[in-house]
Amino acid sequence: MGSSETPSAPRALVNTETLLRRHGEAGERWIAGMWRADPLADAVVADAKLAGREVRAFLAGDVAEVTTASAAALIAQVGADPDWLERERLDRAADVLVRYSAQWGLVLGAASLLRGAINPIAAKPLLLTGRYGSQPAVRSIEVGEWLSQVVRRGGMAIGAPGFGHTVRVRLIHAHVRRHIEAAGQWDHDAWGVPIPQPYMAFTLAEFGHISLAAMAKIGVRLTPAELADVYHLWRYVGYLIGVDEELNPVGEADQIRIEELYRLTSPGPDAYSREFVRALTEGYLAPELANLLPLPATVGKPLATTLMYGMSRVFLGEDAADSLHIPDGVAKHVVRLAAPGLMVLDQARTRLLGRERIADAAYPIRDRELARLKAQHAITHDLVDAVPGAVGH
Repeated sequence: MGSSETPSAPRALVNTETLLRRHGEAGERWIAGMWRADPLADAVVADAKLAGREVRAFLAGDVAEVTTASAAALIAQVGADPDWLERERLDRAADVLVRYSAQWGLVLGAASLLRGAINPIAAKPLLLTGRYGSQPAVRSIEVGEWLSQVVRRGGMAIGAPGFGHTVRVRLIHAHVRRHIEAAGQWDHDAWGVPIPQPYMAFTLAEFGHISLAAMAKIGVRLTPAELADVYHLWRYVGYLIGVDEELNPVGEADQIRIEELYRLTSPGPDAYSREFVRALTEGYLAPELANLLPLPATVGKPLATTLMYGMSRVFLGEDAADSLHIPDGVAKHVVRLAAPGLMVLDQARTRLLGRERIADAAYPIRDRELARLKAQHAITHDLVDAVPGAVGH
């Protein structure tokens, strides 16, 4: 696509000339993608309710005849493996990530979600559906439920829970788009389409490179082969969730470029972004960390809050942390000083127990922890589409 064919960027995006100058065709694809959603999933949601029921039946393993064209098209796409897919690598990636369930869960909150909050345009769909800055624990646990099925041996096989949850997330996105459009609250000229292709691609980077880079800052060192398998897993998630091939990141370099495109074109965090950071950190992440500290609540919770903010500053960098009004202090230095020791401990654990044995033990521990969180917060559903009255139910 030449620059003369590139559509105008949504009005609220910034630095678009710099974007095109630095990134050329990748920048053009980014701008064009702001006007593109997910035609296959959007068609299912726009169709009669029968189409949605037929997709859900397919995910449940029902082989009944599919009668709606929109459901048939979506099922044909997700039910066919792309040529590049190597399924054995998905299980290897799951074993890698489950070994570091505690660290990964920490950085997904303190790094990935906060990195996403830097761009308020991407957050507007959640804001308009009433799920931005509210119930951070519930939203985080819903994400954890999805990840627990994706990051599981065999979890991404066609018909398996991780596969099904991922396609359900895709339909949830389509329902959110339809809800916002019907409410007449969306400024297309300013923001493009709700949940556009570039922001779907950025979500993959949140679970991929952003979290992996943050884990490296607290002592986790993965081999090149392990990293490549993890990126392969997220490429397949992108395929299932509806990211166009030209934007779906193949490996680390693609994800880093997506992060740069996202950051460069963001107008910067707003008051809602900063409230989300506060609510997530003080309402969920810090209390969970405090539960692990052998201290009374009057001491443990303030200390955990200080440590969480310190970790976020380390993961995000000073400029991004300042823009989100993340408190500064000595905790960031504590986190940096602890990293080498944590790396030594992890390497010793790996040599002593072996990667496979650690992974075998980690799956049930991860699942028990998720069950504990759901019970603690009285959550009986898996994803938001199972909540009566929620968008996508």
